[in-house]
Amino acid sequence: MNNQALDKLDASILRILQADGRKTYDLIAEQVGLSASAVLRRVKRLEDAGIIARYVALVKPESVGLGLTAYINVRLEKHTESHKRNPMDLFRASVQAWPEVVECAALTGEMDYLLRILVKDMSAYSHFIMDTLLKHPSVQDCKTSFMLDQVKSTTAVPV
Repeated sequence: MNNQALDKLDASILRILQADGRKTYDLIAEQVGLSASAVLRRVKRLEDAGIIARYVALVKPESVGLGLTAYINVRLEKHTESHKRNPMDLFRASVQAWPEVVECAALTGEMDYLLRILVKDMSAYSHFIMDTLLKHPSVQDCKTSFMLDQVKSTTAVPV
């Protein structure tokens, strides 16, 4: 199923589920003008096609003691003699094991990756930078920006 195969009803169902993933098929059906069984079939098709990847609970970081959000631009060494794998492969594998990193994107331009990290405070940030990130053999340099205020945050894809 590609984007052209999404009709207006599929798009409406996706918008509703992105706003509230626990909404019942009966309530969705009322909103889109279908039967609950028709909504169920459409949702199943969207899941099977990988358009709906998974269902999650969104946790407010500050409510679990993670009061500092940082965005870290990372530049990697281009060549490492001590490893058989290239620096990007090593870095990508390591990032998966770092719980502070909630998002990692490969970038074009001067820096190679952008990390979004969630930590308790400046001390926890310092510990992550000094004891984890900068000790990684592939990391050459990093530059950090701290979030002052969250102007917009959404997980919804504009369909």
